[in-house]
Amino acid sequence: MAVLTALLVGGAAAPALADEVEQVRNGGFDGTTDPFWSTAGLPITLVDGQACVDVPGGTTNRWDVAIGQNDLPLVAGESYRFSFDAAGDAGHVVRAIVGLAVSPYDTYFEQSPVLGGLTHYSYTFTQSADTAQGQVGFQLGGSADPWHFCVDNVSLVGGVPPEVYVPDTGPRVRVNQVAYVPSGPKTATVVTTATTPLPWQLKNAAGAVVARGNSTPRGVDISSGENVQTIDFGRYSRPGTGYTVVADGETSRPFDIGTAAYDKLRADALKFYYTQRSGIAIDNALRPGYGRAAGHVDVAPNQGDGNVPCQAGVCDYTLDVRGGWYDAGDHGKYVVNGGITTWEILSEYERSHAVRKVSLAIPESGNRVPDILDEARWELNFLLSMQVPTGKPLAGMVHHKIHDQSWTGLPLLPDQDPQPRELHPVSTAATLNLAAVAAQAARVYRPYDPAFAKRALAAARTAYTAAKANPALLAPESDGVGGGAYNDSKVSDEFYWAAAELYLTTGEKSYANDVLASPEHTADVFGAGAFDWASTAAAGRLDLAAIPNKLPGLKAVKASVVTGAEKYLAVQKAQAYGVPYAPNNNSYDWGSNSIVLNNMVVLASAYQLTGKPVYRNAVLTGLDYVFGRNALNQSYVTGYGEVSSQNEHSRWYAHQLDPALPNPPAGTLAGGANSSIQDPYAQSKLTGCVGQFCYIDDIQSWSTNEEAINWNAALAWISAFVADVS
Repeated sequence: MAVLTALLVGGAAAPALADEVEQVRNGGFDGTTDPFWSTAGLPITLVDGQACVDVPGGTTNRWDVAIGQNDLPLVAGESYRFSFDAAGDAGHVVRAIVGLAVSPYDTYFEQSPVLGGLTHYSYTFTQSADTAQGQVGFQLGGSADPWHFCVDNVSLVGGVPPEVYVPDTGPRVRVNQVAYVPSGPKTATVVTTATTPLPWQLKNAAGAVVARGNSTPRGVDISSGENVQTIDFGRYSRPGTGYTVVADGETSRPFDIGTAAYDKLRADALKFYYTQRSGIAIDNALRPGYGRAAGHVDVAPNQGDGNVPCQAGVCDYTLDVRGGWYDAGDHGKYVVNGGITTWEILSEYERSHAVRKVSLAIPESGNRVPDILDEARWELNFLLSMQVPTGKPLAGMVHHKIHDQSWTGLPLLPDQDPQPRELHPVSTAATLNLAAVAAQAARVYRPYDPAFAKRALAAARTAYTAAKANPALLAPESDGVGGGAYNDSKVSDEFYWAAAELYLTTGEKSYANDVLASPEHTADVFGAGAFDWASTAAAGRLDLAAIPNKLPGLKAVKASVVTGAEKYLAVQKAQAYGVPYAPNNNSYDWGSNSIVLNNMVVLASAYQLTGKPVYRNAVLTGLDYVFGRNALNQSYVTGYGEVSSQNEHSRWYAHQLDPALPNPPAGTLAGGANSSIQDPYAQSKLTGCVGQFCYIDDIQSWSTNEEAINWNAALAWISAFVADVS
C-alpha cells in the first residue's frame, strides 16, 4: 500500500516563515519569467502576459517536463491557498504540485485538472511539514504527442482560513444500493433529528407503496456521530429492481431485491486479479479498456524482474521473480500480503463448490482447471520464486518483498516504470507465509497438477524448517522507501498457521504437535479484526475447523470459531449501521472495509459449521455497509450501486489524473474509512473526522482509498458465499 511521492526539480533556499502574504514571486509574469525554472530544452515564452511552453511528446512521466519555482518557505499546520490560471490543448492534463524541491521530493499537495481554455483553479490545503525549500511546480510530461501549455497568476498564500470539507452524502435514508437477498434481512438507516419513531414506505419502481411501517430510534451512532433510526422491511421479499425507501421526507437511492448482482460480483471480484498481473500483457479483448503492455519483463524503460539483485549487502545472487500480482496501487510485490491473499482465494475454492465453475475470462480459461485456481497460480509461482536457493546463505528462507528502489508518482503504467528493482532481506514472516500457502496449494492442486502440488509441498516443508532455524528475522518498520514496509514483530501466529496447513495437507504428527503446542491454538484469535497479513492465526483456526482432519480436540476448535462469530454478531447488533466491526476508541483501521469483510468470513464459517440462519443473516446485513448503508451513503465497490468508489489510488487505474486511463474495474474494493488519514490529501480534507467519515474517494488519498489484492480477496470470498447461500 503505497506512500505517494514524486520527482521534482531541486534548488537551494533560505529559511523563512509563512505569513498571510504571497509566497510566489512574480506569479503574474510581469515582463519576465524569473525566478521560474523549466526543465532542460523547454524555453518559457511570454504570450499576452502568460508563461507558455511547447511540451514535447514521447516522454514517460509527468515530471519529465515541468516548470516551477523553488525556495518557498512552508510551515507545518499552516493553511495555504494554491491558485493559478491555466490553459492547454483540450484533454491534456497538468499535474500542479506543492512539494519539496530537494530529495526525497515529497509532494505536499497536488491536483491534476484536465485543461482546455484559460481557467482559474484554486485549492486550499494544510501543510504537513516545515521546510524552507518548498516548491510549486507544473508537471507536463507523459504525453505521446506534443502540446501547448500556458499558466498565469500563480499564487501560494499562507495563513488563509482552512477549507471546510463537507462530503455529499445524498439522501438521509441509507440503503444497500446493490441488492437485498429476497430471503434475507432488509434494513435501512435514516439520519434524522427525530427521537421518536418515523413512518416509512417501501416503493417499487413504479412508485407504488408495497410495504410500510415505523422506524426504530437508535440514538447517536458513535461510528458516525449521527442520530439515526433503523428501518426493517425484511418481511417484503418480492424480487425486482428500482425499489426505494421513503422516510422523514427523504427518498433513498434505488436498489434491487434479488440475487443476480451477487452472481456477477462473484466473478468480478476475482476478475480484478487479471488486471493486477505483473509480467504479462493484459489482453484488451479479455478486458476491454484495460489492455496494457506487460510490466517488469526486462523491456526498457523497465529494469525488469527477470534478474533482480538484492539491496546492497543483503545477498550475492539475483532471482527471476517475474509474474505475480502487483500488490496494490504501486508496482511492488510483497510475500506476506500475497500469501494471505492467495490463502483466502484458495479458501474460497475449498469452501465454495459453485465458484469452481465460474469463468473469469483469463488466458488460461478452458484448460480444464477451474479459473480461480489458474489465477491463484499466477501468484503462487511468484511466491515460490522468492525462496532463497539451495546452497546460498539462509537457503529455504523467503525474501520479504521486491519493489522499486524509490517511490514513483502517479500515473505510471507498469511497463513505463523506470526504477531499479530490488530484493529485500528474508523474513521469518514471509517464509512462514510461503510455508502455509504452499502447503494449502499442495492439497488443492493435487487433482489437477500432481507435479506442481509436489513442488509446492516440498517448498512448504523447506520453508517451515528454515523458519524454525531462523525464528526471529523480522522485517523492519524502517524499510519503507519505494514500497510498503509490511513490518511484523510477532510471528507466533504465522508459525501456527503454517503448522496447521502442513498438518491438514500431510496429516503428519509432527505438524499436529506443533499446532497443539502453539500458544495461538487456545488463544482468542478473533480480535476487533479477525485476520490480515500481519495477524494470521485465525486463518489456521478457520481451516482446522473447516477442512476434514483428525486433530485431537477438534470439537473445541470448531466451537472457538462459533464463539468468535458470536462476538462479531454482538458487535453488529450494537451498531446502528449493522456493521460487524467496532474498533477501539472508534479509530477505524487502514483497510477497514477488508476487516469488515474478514469478520464476515468468520460469521459465514459459523454458518457453514452450524447451519444456523442467524450467522448467514449477519453476513447479509454486514454486506449492506459495504454497498451503501453507511454514513457516506456510497458503495465501496466500483461499479456496484448508484454511487460507488471510482478513484481508488492506483498508478494505472488513474482516470482521475489522465483521461486516457481507466477507472478501476467493476468489482474493485476501496480501502475505506481510516481514522489515521496518513496521506496529505486526506489530511487537507478530513482532519477531525469521526469514524466512518474518514474516507474520501480521491486517487491522492492512498490511506483511505487504495485498492489492494488482500482486500479484494475478502470481497471475493464473501461474494461467493452470498451467491451460494442466496
